Amino acid sequence: MERADSSALARSRLAVLSAHVEACLKSSSFGSPAGDLKGSLTIVDDRTGKMYQVRFSSHGIVKATDLKKITTGNNDKGFKLHDPGYLNTAPVRSSICYIDGDAGILRYRGYPIEELAESSSFLEVAYLLVYGNLPSESQLADWEFAVSQHSAVPQGILDIIQAMPHDAHPMGVFVSAMNALSSKQVRDKQIARALGKAPTIAASAYLRMTGRPPVLPSSSFSYSENFLYMLDSLSNRSYKPNPRLARVLDILFILHAEHEMNCSTVAARHLSSSGVDVYTALVGAVGALYGPLHGGANEAVLKMLSEIGTIENIPEFIEGVKNRKRKMSGFGHRVYKNYDPRAKVIRKLAEEVFSTVGRDPLIENLNWLIYFILH
Repeated sequence: MERADSSALARSRLAVLSAHVEACLKSSSFGSPAGDLKGSLTIVDDRTGKMYQVRFSSHGIVKATDLKKITTGNNDKGFKLHDPGYLNTAPVRSSICYIDGDAGILRYRGYPIEELAESSSFLEVAYLLVYGNLPSESQLADWEFAVSQHSAVPQGILDIIQAMPHDAHPMGVFVSAMNALSSKQVRDKQIARALGKAPTIAASAYLRMTGRPPVLPSSSFSYSENFLYMLDSLSNRSYKPNPRLARVLDILFILHAEHEMNCSTVAARHLSSSGVDVYTALVGAVGALYGPLHGGANEAVLKMLSEIGTIENIPEFIEGVKNRKRKMSGFGHRVYKNYDPRAKVIRKLAEEVFSTVGRDPLIENLNWLIYFILH
């Protein structure tokens, strides 16, 4: 029976990948054939009258350094491009992630995010992102074991968490604890170690904020189940996380596992380029995630909804936004111009969570805020 299920899942994934390849072929047929993008660009500098030729690669890319030769004289260091936010700059070529912001498409290694959210676990997706392919049954078992083996953290790390100021933000606590893990171990071990220890550190940071002692991870649970166990068990070893909530959390981890050259990724790459260890680079990425214009935006949304208070205050709030007296958080996206494919998945997940834990009053504020904006 298990073999039949595995075969069916394999056929399903093959069908998804085939559809992806077919879509790519169809889209490419409307543009230039492969290889036709190679060529040159002729530039005439009207300041000097000089003519320059800049080469395009086969992918239609120009090296920014090739433009340095465009200069007006000895005191001119050459032509420079100013591109805040990397809106039209490619600092790296990657096959890990594909985003089409206009069409609302997000793919990991060619797989649509919707398919991965429906059919895969977070650790399967993590393996896919790291190694380039979905794991076999035995590879997944080894991978899950490796991550699980590194879920415990040294007592010294827990002491650092407990020593932080009582009003320290959980993300600041997380950054401090992760930085203390600094290690020069081989790459694969670092990956499993970081994945294993991150939930334990995050849970310990949250528990400290609520005045509770840290809870040791359990080898009896999956990745997401273990995180919920550490958050909610109150050290009761017989506690079992709600399987529906664990699956929802697993999907949320999948949806946030990768997103191209975002602020955190850029920060990590900059630090890595100097030769620092993995944890220093990760801490830089987490520090960027902390910001209200990146991962901290969700906290800003909750604060905004709380400040609105009741539904009756929404029209006044919207007027304040129009008059630039109030700031609206959580609406619009730098990349996705029509819709965020992750939001569709999350909206469905939210209803599953509400059916289990009830509906937070702030959700009604959000729904009415959306209604007023659209109407």
